[in-house]
Amino acid sequence: MTITLCTLKRWACAFTWVMASASQAQVGMRQIQSGDMPITLVYPTEAVAQAVVKGPFTLHAALNAAPAPAAPGSRKLVVLSHGTAGSQEPDFQLAATLAKAGFVVAQPLHRGDNFRDFSQAGPESWKTRPQDVSETITAVSRDAVLGAQINTQQVGVHGMSAGGVTGLALAGAQWRMLNLIQHCAQHLDEDIGFCLNGLAQHPVQQQLRKSQFALAHMLSETTAPSSLKALQGGRSAHESPDPRPDPRVAAVSLLVPVSAIFTPESLARITIPVGLTTAGNDGVLAPRFHSEHVLKHCTTCRLLSDHTEAGHFDWLSPWPASVAQTVAATQTRGGLPNPAFSNAARQKAFGQIALFFKQTL
Repeated sequence: MTITLCTLKRWACAFTWVMASASQAQVGMRQIQSGDMPITLVYPTEAVAQAVVKGPFTLHAALNAAPAPAAPGSRKLVVLSHGTAGSQEPDFQLAATLAKAGFVVAQPLHRGDNFRDFSQAGPESWKTRPQDVSETITAVSRDAVLGAQINTQQVGVHGMSAGGVTGLALAGAQWRMLNLIQHCAQHLDEDIGFCLNGLAQHPVQQQLRKSQFALAHMLSETTAPSSLKALQGGRSAHESPDPRPDPRVAAVSLLVPVSAIFTPESLARITIPVGLTTAGNDGVLAPRFHSEHVLKHCTTCRLLSDHTEAGHFDWLSPWPASVAQTVAATQTRGGLPNPAFSNAARQKAFGQIALFFKQTL
C-alpha cells in the first residue's frame, strides 16, 4: 500500500482531533439494565467529573450527568467486552479515553463470567458473550437519555483477553473446542498461562487438566466427537456470505486476545477492520499463539501498537495493588503487572484505539 503525504496528514489530523477532544471533554457515567445484565454507559458530558469510589476502585466521572448535546444519530457506540471474571471498573481509563474522543461506551457485565459470578467462565461464556453485546447494542438504542444521539447501525466492539473471543466472534471468526484441546496438547508448557488459566492454587485440577490434554493427542478430525468439532462464533459460508452474527458491528479492537482457538479459515473470512494492541511480555496468553495467530490469517486485521515490556494485566486501569495481587495469585504464569510499563505508554495506546474507531466507524 502506498502511503501518500495526504494520507499522513489525515492520520495526523485525526490523531490531533482525538487528543484535543480528550483534553477538553468531561466524562459522564450511568448504568442501565437489560434484563438481569447491568450495562455501564460512559459518555461525553459538560458536567464536571468527581471522584467515584466503587469498592477498591476510584474513578473520575460525572455520575448520572446529562450527556453533552449532539445531533441525532451523530455519536458512535463502542461496546467494551471485559476479560474473565472481570468488571467495568478496570477498563475505565480506556472507556474514558473513548468518551473524551466523542464516543458513547457501553460496558455489559457478561452473564456467568464476571467478578460476582464466574460459574460459566471459559468456553461456556465464550458462546454467550456475543449475544450479550448484541443485546447491549439494542438496549442502548432504546435508552431514553442517549439512544437518540447514537448511530447503532455502525458499532465498534473492543475486547480484552476473553473479551477478544467476543470481538473476534462478532467480526465473524469461529472457534472450536477441538482447536483448544489440540493447541494445549501440543503447546501446554509454552502457553501454560492459557491452558491452565486460573488454576495456580489448585494442583489437583492442574493434574486433571494436564491428563485430559495428554489424552487429546489421540484426537483427530476423524476420531473427535462432533461436540468438539462444533463451530462457535461467526456464521459459516453456507449460511451467509457475511460471517458476522450481528451486521451492526462494523469494526473491532482487540487487546491481548484469546485467539489460539479460532480456525485459520474463519479468520481469513473476516471482512471488517480489526485492530490489535499487543503485549510482548504477556505470560498469560503467549503472543505467538494468540495475537500473532490473528495477524497471520486475518487480512483485514492490523497492528495498532506493540509493547514489548507490557504484560497481560498491564492494560487494566485503574488496577489497585490489592486486586492485582489477588488476581496474580490465581495465574499459572504472567499474573503481575510490569512496573516498567508506564501509564503514559498505556494512555498513548488507548489513544491509538480511539483513533482506530474514529477512522473505521
